Amino acid sequence: MTETVSRKRVIGALGLVAVLAACGGGDGRSDGSFFNPQEIPLETYTAEQIFERGEYELNGNNPGEAATYFAEIERLYPYSEWAKRALIMQAFAYHKDQDYPNSRSAAQRFIDFYPGDDDAAYAQYLLALSYYDQIDEVGRDQGLTFQALQALRGVIEGYPDSEYARSAILKFDLAFDHLAGKEMEIGRYYLRRDHYTAAINRFRVVVEDFQTTTHTAEALHRLVEAYLSLGLNHEAQTAGAILGHNYRGSEWYEDSYKLLTGRGLAPAFYKDNWLGAAYRQTIKGEWL
Repeated sequence: MTETVSRKRVIGALGLVAVLAACGGGDGRSDGSFFNPQEIPLETYTAEQIFERGEYELNGNNPGEAATYFAEIERLYPYSEWAKRALIMQAFAYHKDQDYPNSRSAAQRFIDFYPGDDDAAYAQYLLALSYYDQIDEVGRDQGLTFQALQALRGVIEGYPDSEYARSAILKFDLAFDHLAGKEMEIGRYYLRRDHYTAAINRFRVVVEDFQTTTHTAEALHRLVEAYLSLGLNHEAQTAGAILGHNYRGSEWYEDSYKLLTGRGLAPAFYKDNWLGAAYRQTIKGEWL
């Protein structure tokens, strides 16, 4: 998990526990050693004591155990202020333990029960992270990436003024780039096997739907390659023209230019294909 327990509200909750324990007339000790649920039923402890034990386990790098105690507060003291605080801590502890389904569940409950609370933004952010932190290398299934994008958008649009919005935007861009990378990987696979039409379909998705990602220049170059291989010179020249208009100093344009001139062609705009619409958008400043 890239985010730490140092979040202001989480720390505030933990700090309040320490104050309560210190003022509690000996009901608890900061090391958690007073707590023995094996001998004394958990129901006999106060919400504050159980919360303190959860904090103790969390600080001791036992997030799974911590989450269990935070969940018990929710069970034993429902609708209390401590239950609310324990629920957001539960979501955090499960995430730290890489138990993403339970982290999502706790975060979603917090959002459902306390939509107007100041910590609702953090709950939404944790929910998004529970998807985002599971995104693997490009070759894996991208279902989680779509879910991460949707949840990150929930942070960006639902809590634009929160401290988590900026981080969510950065992660959204990375996840979006990740999806484009998947399309590129599949397109290159088809291109290597001379399945040009299938390759073109993948590169077209990148050009039309992922224009702001880092993969667009290569996608245009691969379109030049694929169209030249099919003898579709106008399409290849148009892809080259778009590439030159937006990425003239890139290695992808240099490679495309060599391919085209090697066939006695040059980058040029032809409006009789789908790339023509994309080219017109670049001229109007509406693309990229």
